[in-house]
Amino acid sequence: MKTWLTRALFSVTALTSMTFSASLLADKLDAIQAKDMAQFPAQYKSWAATEEQAEREDMLANYPANIILWAGSSFAKEYHSPRGHQFAVADVTHTLRTGVTPEAGTKGLSASCWTCKTPDAPRLMKELGVKGFSAKNFTDLGHEVKSVVYCTDCHVKGSEKLALPRPHAQDAMNKVHLPFDKQDINMQGAQVCGQCHVSYYFQPESSNKVNIPWIFGNDADTIEKYYDTRRFYEWIHPISKTPILKARHPEFEHWSRSNHAKQGVTCITCHMPATTDEKGNEYTDHKVGNALEQFDKACSSCHGSKSKIETALERDKKAIDSAARHVEGLLVKAHYEAKAAWVAGASWPIMNEAIMAIRHAQWRWDFAMASHGLYAHNPQEGIALLNKATEQAEHARKQLAEILSMFEVKDVYYPDISTKEKAHEAIGISVEELTKEKQAFLKEEVDKNWSPITKRGYE
Repeated sequence: MKTWLTRALFSVTALTSMTFSASLLADKLDAIQAKDMAQFPAQYKSWAATEEQAEREDMLANYPANIILWAGSSFAKEYHSPRGHQFAVADVTHTLRTGVTPEAGTKGLSASCWTCKTPDAPRLMKELGVKGFSAKNFTDLGHEVKSVVYCTDCHVKGSEKLALPRPHAQDAMNKVHLPFDKQDINMQGAQVCGQCHVSYYFQPESSNKVNIPWIFGNDADTIEKYYDTRRFYEWIHPISKTPILKARHPEFEHWSRSNHAKQGVTCITCHMPATTDEKGNEYTDHKVGNALEQFDKACSSCHGSKSKIETALERDKKAIDSAARHVEGLLVKAHYEAKAAWVAGASWPIMNEAIMAIRHAQWRWDFAMASHGLYAHNPQEGIALLNKATEQAEHARKQLAEILSMFEVKDVYYPDISTKEKAHEAIGISVEELTKEKQAFLKEEVDKNWSPITKRGYE
């Protein structure tokens, strides 16, 4: 169902002049939106059309083994495939991962979770300071969030000039000695997307501010080196006691080493191709979507056959999916075999090699699978990551088999995780209770005090 914003946009698509009647959308669009709509009507309309991208998949239902791998973290509670930019705020508000308002005096989820969901985040960072912002609880700032991913996330206000408003992205590019203002226009375009479509973590010693771990480089090996050097982990796995690392949608990293990147083809080339309005004026399509849906505009200048691309993508997707499921199966067994070894009396000196192998294998699996569209962006790297993860997981299990034999453990318990419900039961998560708690929070806090955009797609 289209919201007032989309209805309003479709009602004014005939406007092509640089003037705009604010009264047309009285009490609906604020002055900034009205100005942007008038100045860039085609771009604005295509941006609003991301509301059509409402479908999503329950990834935990599709791949229940992930629940075991992420046990002990919020990712085990709920994880869906992403929807269009119009749903950024609503989805992060409603997911079970962000929880509810913490008890007074306790620390809840960091406000850093808002960082890439809204242009209000950079605004609040300027007002509160980056550490002041991240030190807040996620729920503390919900009432301040009034816009989804918008023009000023990528452009200088009121201009088509590209911008990089998020401090963590500015810091990362300075670390690699490639500041935004020194990049060419193609790299800037990719970097604008890459400020959010990138892997990161919350830096505990800096009030949980967002940090991109690129000091040694931005591939899985060098990021792992950074984390291992710092002895960093996001959580201790409750089954195996492994100190776990978590990757988060490293699309920018994978793209940066791809054949597309070598040819100067960026996110914008494929997902935001140049198109024309009804008067023949060229503009960039801001309905960020599947490149193949606009093959003639996005792909045909380099690829002669859509069917050949589809065949190659399907082949690479099957190969990556098959390798990923295999690694997941190995890692699930490794976590439970480690548990059996601990129960039998194994010590850290005995377990260290196996535990580190689990850590490194799961990191590479996650660095591959957390990246949306890896089979299109860089399938070669994806397969390499999963092959290495397989090797490391097998090494972990070999070490654990020797330890279990040492302690004369003959049987290891592996629970039935054939469905999402069974996997949740195996790690003691009650989605029913979490949902009940979340719904009460939404009713009492969000519906009463937060912007209507936090409900988009849930009405």
